Amino acid sequence: MTNRAELSVETGIDYLDQVLRASTIEEIWGLHTAKMASYGFDRLLYAFTRFKPPNALGSVDDSLILTNHHADYVKEYVNGELYRAAPMVRWAANHVGAQSWCLVQERMRAAGVTSDERRVIELNRKFGVVAGYSIGFREVSVRAKGGIGLCARAGLSQAEVEDIWAENGREITVLNNVCHLRISALPYLSRKTLTARQREALEWVGDGKTTQDIAIIMGLTPATIEKHLRLAREVLDVETTAQAVLMASFRNQIFVVPELRLA
Repeated sequence: MTNRAELSVETGIDYLDQVLRASTIEEIWGLHTAKMASYGFDRLLYAFTRFKPPNALGSVDDSLILTNHHADYVKEYVNGELYRAAPMVRWAANHVGAQSWCLVQERMRAAGVTSDERRVIELNRKFGVVAGYSIGFREVSVRAKGGIGLCARAGLSQAEVEDIWAENGREITVLNNVCHLRISALPYLSRKTLTARQREALEWVGDGKTTQDIAIIMGLTPATIEKHLRLAREVLDVETTAQAVLMASFRNQIFVVPELRLA
């Protein structure tokens, strides 16, 4: 008979296998939301940026945001930038590891909260975002930072969440870190996407080729290459081609390995 610990390991390995095989962020996110729901966390908010300024959170426009929270909540919390005042967001932005949301309750008891923080707490209560854990991910760049908020399903208290974490917290933390590593390694797109020609032109610029060189390599005229580079700058919302190469690289949109099918 398979005991509970063995079942947990098998289930975790099955999840990791599927995540490693996934080829898109959407596919990974679908797997992850289902997996976290099995632990009792049915609403997630993930954010990752490679443009975090010192001592600040950075812009939503420069970040990858994934969530399955209610659209009205996202509108106020994310689009309305109320997240900037959220204690757990600030914690995840400056720490590595997992932290209980009881931190907010402790802060309220010890030193009170600001008016902006109270707005966050009231919005969270309105949408039932009252119990959970947050995880800050370790990054290799001081400009990069990722984190995720795991919101417990309706009806679970923070005390019950602590029991869940005591039993499964290590596994949940590992699975979230693997999910983050996979997501941050895949291309993520803005409202506009680079065409194949724009990507190729930027790749050759990144390799140090001149416009004339690229025109010969791609079998096009220099004017056409300039057009592709101009459109790429517009898509990436930057002013120079050098900035376009950097932005496309940060978003994993150039020098991308073609999708490989695993056995």
